Amino acid sequence: MKHSKQIRQQALLAIAIAAVLPASVHATNGYFSHGFGARSQAVAGVSMALPQDGLIAASNPAGISALGNRLDVGASVFRPSRGAEIAGNFAGANGRYHGNDTQYFLIPEFAYIRHLDNDLTVGLAIYGNGGMNTDYRTNPLAAFGSTGAAGVNLEQLFITPSVSWQVTDKHAFGAAVTLAHQTFEMQGVSAFDNPFFSASPGKVSNNGEASARGAGVKLGWTGQLSPTLTLGAAWSSRINMDKFDRYAGLFAEEGAFDIPATYGLGVAWKSGDALTLAADWQHIEYASIKSVANPLQNLLVGNALGTRYGGGFGWKDINVTKLGAVYQYTDSLVLRAGISRAEQPIPASETFFNILAPGTIRDHVSAGATWVTATGGEWSLSYTHALKETVKGQGSIPMPFGGGEANIHLKEDILTVGYTFKL
Repeated sequence: MKHSKQIRQQALLAIAIAAVLPASVHATNGYFSHGFGARSQAVAGVSMALPQDGLIAASNPAGISALGNRLDVGASVFRPSRGAEIAGNFAGANGRYHGNDTQYFLIPEFAYIRHLDNDLTVGLAIYGNGGMNTDYRTNPLAAFGSTGAAGVNLEQLFITPSVSWQVTDKHAFGAAVTLAHQTFEMQGVSAFDNPFFSASPGKVSNNGEASARGAGVKLGWTGQLSPTLTLGAAWSSRINMDKFDRYAGLFAEEGAFDIPATYGLGVAWKSGDALTLAADWQHIEYASIKSVANPLQNLLVGNALGTRYGGGFGWKDINVTKLGAVYQYTDSLVLRAGISRAEQPIPASETFFNILAPGTIRDHVSAGATWVTATGGEWSLSYTHALKETVKGQGSIPMPFGGGEANIHLKEDILTVGYTFKL
């Protein structure tokens, strides 16, 4: 009875934290986070076969079987630097534009794991899946008739209850339900908010914050093939979200903005007693979401914004490769480092509209550590630098908008601190 009461109290604490956590603005691999939790972020997001804390459920729910009862809390300070340059434009838009009027973002996270018996484990993870923010005080679209400041704010919060079954002492299978909440706001693109460009004029720009909810599933597996070698695999379904009704004239399919499916593979190899090397491969299906993938050119051949094939951001599917190392320096100190590289989701021909969403990052470099205190608690720290990546436009600004090129760029710094309570 006492044990059951303790579980209920911890579950209520988890729900309370879920209710107050805000969503994130976290554009790294496209507009998805590169990793979840301080420990995974310290190895550039590697996690599929390398469970290190309760946030593993965000990547591979089978991984919770490998960890003890625990409560992980943390927060990231995220600083992106984003902007654009327009050159050769006959409409008068030439210039350099900085989208950094808002500079810092705080992104909290939470995870809980409880073993019900030797084989069955449950968990709860609450985290920001991703997002995008630009904040241009000087509007890069002013020459085309837009007024005021310009920018977007997309935030995604995921709540993921999970369960994992240790089928044998070497293999575990996990499943999770993902409850997603996302918000969106667009401002400063009134040049497109008219019957010529949009099927729903008045629902393109400056309509305040819109919200949407949806649900999906995650499935995962981990297998220890030898004492030194572990493999992992996971899949997250597409999440069908409510439509952003306030922006039905902007996004394809009358405001639809679903969250794409992802899947991946991982390997972890223990080299001696102290060093573990690990790698992940991940695929993100941005091209399956029409509001993200439709090219802007569609707008110029009769497909108005808000329609099924209405002009969009032109993003492609991407593959992400991540490499990481974990070194047990002493009994109380663990060191970590990692690198990752992603394909570019934004084609050079699509940079004009993506001035508002320059998710150009390809390369991450990260490092971090965990320190075990005398009382058994664990402090974790990670720092990630996403190298500046510029996409130079090629035929990017259509002639009806004066031609020329839009070049977009983004770089980021992320500092994450976490604390683990062993239960």
